[in-house]
Amino acid sequence: MGEVLTTFDLIVFVVSLAVVMAVGLYAGRREENTEDYFLAGRKIRWFGVAASIFGSNVSANHLVGFVGAGFAIGFAQSHFELGAIAGLMLLCYGFLPVYRRLGLYTLSQYLSQRYDERSRLVYVIIMLLVMVVVQMVGGFYIGARSLGLLLDGSPLELSYNAGVIALAVIAATYTIQGGLKAVVWTDVIQSCLLLAAGVLIAVVTFWQPEVGGWGGMMRLDTGGGMLDKMRLYRPAADPDLPWTGVLSGLMALHFFYWGTNQFIVQRALGAVSDAEARRGIVAAGMLKLLIPFFSIAAGVAAYYLLAERFPGHSIDQDTVFTELTKMLVAPLAPGLVGLVAAGLIGAILSSIDSMMNSSATIVTIDIYQRYINPRADERRLIWVGRLSIVVFVVLAAALAIATQDPQSDENFFLNIVDQQSHLVPGLLVAFLCGMFWSRATSSGAFAAIVAGPVFSFVLAWSYAPLSRSMPQLSAWFGPQLNTFHRVAVVVLFSMVVLIVTSLVTPHDPEKGRLTWVHLSGVRRGAGRRLFWQLAVSLVFYVGLAVLMVQAIVTPTAAAVIAAAWTFGAFFFAALDRRRMRDVPADDPPSPQKAPHAETATVPLYFDDRVWAGVLCAGAMFMMYYFY
Repeated sequence: MGEVLTTFDLIVFVVSLAVVMAVGLYAGRREENTEDYFLAGRKIRWFGVAASIFGSNVSANHLVGFVGAGFAIGFAQSHFELGAIAGLMLLCYGFLPVYRRLGLYTLSQYLSQRYDERSRLVYVIIMLLVMVVVQMVGGFYIGARSLGLLLDGSPLELSYNAGVIALAVIAATYTIQGGLKAVVWTDVIQSCLLLAAGVLIAVVTFWQPEVGGWGGMMRLDTGGGMLDKMRLYRPAADPDLPWTGVLSGLMALHFFYWGTNQFIVQRALGAVSDAEARRGIVAAGMLKLLIPFFSIAAGVAAYYLLAERFPGHSIDQDTVFTELTKMLVAPLAPGLVGLVAAGLIGAILSSIDSMMNSSATIVTIDIYQRYINPRADERRLIWVGRLSIVVFVVLAAALAIATQDPQSDENFFLNIVDQQSHLVPGLLVAFLCGMFWSRATSSGAFAAIVAGPVFSFVLAWSYAPLSRSMPQLSAWFGPQLNTFHRVAVVVLFSMVVLIVTSLVTPHDPEKGRLTWVHLSGVRRGAGRRLFWQLAVSLVFYVGLAVLMVQAIVTPTAAAVIAAAWTFGAFFFAALDRRRMRDVPADDPPSPQKAPHAETATVPLYFDDRVWAGVLCAGAMFMMYYFY
């Protein structure tokens, strides 16, 4: 690959790295207390929240892995982005008002206040495993592998091991020094770089005569069956993305990832106000909706392009991104490959630095300050956070070198999802019930959290022999249990465990008030109204889908109707909130202003719920249009 890197490309690449590191070091030069270091002084503006959430989520897994997934699987991979919108909305209007009202640093603090220390400790253990052992190791692996391919043959050529070490050193340098403020400002730059790289790859791929643009690609994809590359829904027995799984288990994983995941939510906790946090979350969702078009669809276009140019030639899906860069971008102009390489490393660093900072926050606040040294001063806490980052970086880099195979041809992104999906269903149930059911008890939550991984591994082990004895089960859902089907079943089992245990154990009324109804500033009866609104909308969407599947309504018409219904629900909610001025009778245990009170001075066209309606309407349009 290095033979296509000109001197100018290398200059662009190196200068981009230098700028990112310089901005990170400058932004975090004055971190005087834990609020500065771990929450950026709670002064992040909406665009910083948006860029940091987007950058933290969109790593090389998306820039490289999603192009490969589009190439191998197709547009159905877009469910990872479309479902994310629902998760972001749950965070924005469900969980976040509670988190911010309680002034949290870590989400485990909510479990401690709502339940007890047992749930808090289990959350800490699971999140450290997910962030360090799964996410950081995976980020180092895919980043070093892709970077090695891009720089191969150039003066900056790196082996896989050297690439892991280089990424670790670069990300750790500014993250250790500057904390969350450094992470946010570097994420702004890195989000711009990765968007530029991704869009560039997509545009030049669609421009090729074998593809013929978006319209040409859609004409190439004319099989008419469920497995067409540009269709969202695959059979229930599909081993990768069954439609039954993506609309159940994958949706549950979205709710966990976006609503209860420390390294995502921490950006919103650092926002300057509730309104700025909400706007940032909605803006991050807008950026997420771009990914199916510039990343996944580009992989689909690459499938047709490479099949035409190299018939019969096998290509590893995780190398499609670098092949497109070499074949299509390099001939255009000097510097563009350097821009792509900078975008790639920006995508890697923006996720790794976020996990470094969030892991350090959990260790410092939930372990060191809570159990080891409750009287530690601000300087000592920041020192512990920095030391934690060093330890986690060394551990993750060593595991990436020792356990990952840079020649692997497996679907990397789906492997990452499968690994962490065993651990999180019980946690999701604990958060959901804690937020929306005042009767949930500490024993019920702990039982559900522990039962989740147990159910998950037992189900994974027992499904194969069960499916062999029940042919109909295998015919419906396949001979091997799909990750998302497993997650859906485990969530239901864990929910039953929590409800039953809660009903037979003592209930603390004071802890039962730490719910969405009591803390988010809504009027009496809001929970019941929301439940019925969601239920009616779900029935409407299902009915519309049935009409579409039966060919009574075309996918285009169904898409327009679903989008209009969705936007209308948010628009009228925005109007209702503007009419609501008074703090509800159940005053929240905080002197802070109720969240809706900010709305009075904001024009309707700038109301976050209006833009959330636009975002969700776009997602629902895609869900039907690409049937």
